[in-house]
Amino acid sequence: AVGSQVGEVLLYYCYCEVRDPEKLCAWQKALCQHLHLTGKVRVASEGINGTVGGSKVATSLYIKVMLSQPLFKNILCQEDFKSSAGGAHCFPDLRVGVFKEIVPMGIDPKIVSYKETGIHLSPQEFHREVEQYLSQATQGQSDTILLDCRNFYESKIGHFQGCLAPDIRKFSYFPSYVDENLELFKDKRVLMYCTGGIRCERGSAYLRSKAVCREVYQLKGGIHKYLEEFPDGFYRGKLFVFDDRYAICSNEDIISACRYCGVLWDQYKLCSSQHCRQLVLTCPSCCKKGLTACCPVCQEKVLKVTSRASGQTLKEECECTRRRPRVPIERVSPRMLDTGK
Repeated sequence: AVGSQVGEVLLYYCYCEVRDPEKLCAWQKALCQHLHLTGKVRVASEGINGTVGGSKVATSLYIKVMLSQPLFKNILCQEDFKSSAGGAHCFPDLRVGVFKEIVPMGIDPKIVSYKETGIHLSPQEFHREVEQYLSQATQGQSDTILLDCRNFYESKIGHFQGCLAPDIRKFSYFPSYVDENLELFKDKRVLMYCTGGIRCERGSAYLRSKAVCREVYQLKGGIHKYLEEFPDGFYRGKLFVFDDRYAICSNEDIISACRYCGVLWDQYKLCSSQHCRQLVLTCPSCCKKGLTACCPVCQEKVLKVTSRASGQTLKEECECTRRRPRVPIERVSPRMLDTGK
């Protein structure tokens, strides 16, 4: 029924001390099941991070219950929930689990804590900072780096003008990216952003632990909150999301291209090679021609229609993965993306 599509997807996180993650996990799972919510929730001793979808009635009840949970009292507030149109159909199922970190950076929270985070800027403050940065950058005299903390396939379809977008495939490569490019951040003011703000909490703490930057700022509420206030601001393109929608849009901009013919295109599909989990931008007319894989190696596999025993898993290993250096080294002046609109 069409009516069942009229729901929403919530994105939120809360850093707080969780004495009994297993107990919180069980409670959370029961709550989501009771409200017929689908999605993913990560629980750890450092807090909770979730993205869940369901009917509007269910999501608003969920927020109410979360805000009244004693663990999150006075830490989590209504503002911390980012919502977008969607519903339970946006996720294949419900997954609630206990992890070491609520965002997988691969660094023990005891070593780099969310408590050492950068300075939070509201969307308005961030907007002003970016505006100032862009006007300085055109005169070639900026002491600021606008850093996208997300993965390459996220920034490819949407990013802030003039940002530095690391060519990394996983957030767990971010610390090495910082280590390998320390020179780049020396004495700089860093403006960081990510989807909902959570990667910046740990990412900024990691960057600050290196003691090379002048200041580290981060966008509170992430791109999500920024777009609510500035749908036509300095963020161009779509916002990548980790569910079956792949992207949400605030303006009609398309900034990326079809991998095969170069026509403007920003709607991802999974690579058609059975075991590959890469996303590919391939436009409808290239799809019709059967160009549906992320790289020539995978395309070959598709054509051979893998007659191999399905016992073999070829997950994530293809030309694209092998060709991309795991951690790119930036050449002294950061590879700035086009600062023009």
